[in-house]
Amino acid sequence: MSLYISSLNSGSNGNCYYVGNQHEAVLIDAGLSCRETENRLLRSGLSFNKIKAIFITHEHSDHTRGAEAIARKYQIPIHLSNGTFTSSRFQLNNDLIRLLASYSPVLIGSLTVEAFPKKHDAAEPQSFTVTGNGITIGVFTDIGTPCKHVIKTFKLCHAAFLETNYDEEMLEKGGYPKYLKDRIRSDHGHLSNHQALELFIQHRSKAMSHLLLSHLSQDNNSPHLVKELFTRHAKGTIVSVASRHIESTVFQITGVASSNSVSKSYVSPSKAVQMKLFQDNY
Repeated sequence: MSLYISSLNSGSNGNCYYVGNQHEAVLIDAGLSCRETENRLLRSGLSFNKIKAIFITHEHSDHTRGAEAIARKYQIPIHLSNGTFTSSRFQLNNDLIRLLASYSPVLIGSLTVEAFPKKHDAAEPQSFTVTGNGITIGVFTDIGTPCKHVIKTFKLCHAAFLETNYDEEMLEKGGYPKYLKDRIRSDHGHLSNHQALELFIQHRSKAMSHLLLSHLSQDNNSPHLVKELFTRHAKGTIVSVASRHIESTVFQITGVASSNSVSKSYVSPSKAVQMKLFQDNY
């Protein structure tokens, strides 16, 4: 049995992650427009009809931009914390809003989605795991520091979207004003390459087969640099970089780590789509 995952986009211009099985799926964040989300799903051979819920990590627009339009068009409920809901100001009917407490599992068909708290400069931010068929996928983005909740949850994952927002040297030498640099590297900002690498080396499961490096800064990171950094420590985990410009390959997660350097991609049985090589599309 498998789960299928894809990054539809990852970066400050929009974040949206797909996790599903053969029958149902969820979106973690909806930071692309409804039309662009539809286009990227179609190109990937994924069906919007399988998507049964949207889970929002926090209220920033790069995570919420398309959520209302998608929810209205497809009558898909949005799950989010009370603080995120209050700060997001969604104008939706109550039947499309589900307030979500941390560590309170939500059943979406045969998928279980669980929120956990994290540190970020938002009202009540959460991240999520999605579990099905004995496989757990984690989304770890917009995290200031690997707190105990992040560490505990990361250990459970067979695959993860892990923030590698900035290279420390590039941020320090770059043109951002000091207040913005301080915000990014604070405990309520974003994870650096080396913070994320330490989390990966010290706390990953032996069964982690795929790691998608996510939410890279356009100005303060390099896809090639961070992919090379993590690949040196991969030990059988397939490492890819989630693009801020284009959707990824759809990865099939079976719950077994592989020593091979080539991963499986999923082609929809209803529409065969030629998959792109994820790592070549930054």
